[in-house]
Amino acid sequence: MLNPKLGKELAKERFSLKGIDPLLLCGELDENLKFLSKEYGVDIILRGDNIFLNGESQKISLLKLKFLSLIKEVKNGRTISKEDLSSSSQIPTVTNKQLIVTPRKSVKPRTPGQIRYLKALNDFDIVACTGPAGTGKTYLAVAKAVELFEKGLFRRIILTRPAVETGEKLGFLPGDFKEKVDPYLRPLYDALHELMYHEKIRHCIEDHTIEVAPLAYMRGRNLDNSFIILDEAQNTGKIQMKMFLTRLGIGSKTCITGDTTQIDLENLNLSGLLHIQHVLSGIQGIKFVKLENTDIVRHPLVKKIVEAYEVEVNSKKRA
Repeated sequence: MLNPKLGKELAKERFSLKGIDPLLLCGELDENLKFLSKEYGVDIILRGDNIFLNGESQKISLLKLKFLSLIKEVKNGRTISKEDLSSSSQIPTVTNKQLIVTPRKSVKPRTPGQIRYLKALNDFDIVACTGPAGTGKTYLAVAKAVELFEKGLFRRIILTRPAVETGEKLGFLPGDFKEKVDPYLRPLYDALHELMYHEKIRHCIEDHTIEVAPLAYMRGRNLDNSFIILDEAQNTGKIQMKMFLTRLGIGSKTCITGDTTQIDLENLNLSGLLHIQHVLSGIQGIKFVKLENTDIVRHPLVKKIVEAYEVEVNSKKRA
């Protein structure tokens, strides 16, 4: 059958969703189906346990492969998000060994760079991961920490970041010390709550098996049997970074994450994250991983925004 206006062949396709929860594939209010329909220019209709596709034959063929892959992912216990769909063209084949299993969800790397990152977390005791916003630096590290903690391989999870204001003066913050510093640590709490149940988090924080604290709290401590994550490390000074790295105790693993294009220190040359890239580069047992723009898995516009800023910075350097 041909489209009389375009002279292109039309086709129809049907998929059965029996055996899976349609919500995991289609999203809230079928938002995933709406996204794919717009992305491919194909009509997608959900009726009961069936999905019907109507459109140009070539587009239907591509979308058919997409749906087969997505259905397989759901059968493996994964919930499909719009972020998965927007970056799905670069999703590599992932084995069960590379899947991170946490109490609330299974997390899988979506790009080759993320696969390299997770391999480093498995194989090295100190991993420093740099990359632009949206590449999953912190989220994947927290997911791996939760998985290994739940398996009993680490006794504690320690999440920390420097309390540095991002280019704006917040002034006086009301409340006790915890209420003052919690806004800086909120991204770490958010990641935890996506991966673990609220009551378990509350219990672990109360008995100090999970600790979310400013970097200054690490001074003078010996952190044994812990999975330790330093987030926003680009805003850590050289002395702070040395202090943090020398807290590593027996049976512990640490992951350092940061975006070197978003340093909020007054003097960029004082960044501890930049410093360790050449000071510690030759030490066996320490792995540096660099994620690129191609590893961005947030909203598609994030990648374009990051690239636009890079163009502006490079043009200034050439001027």
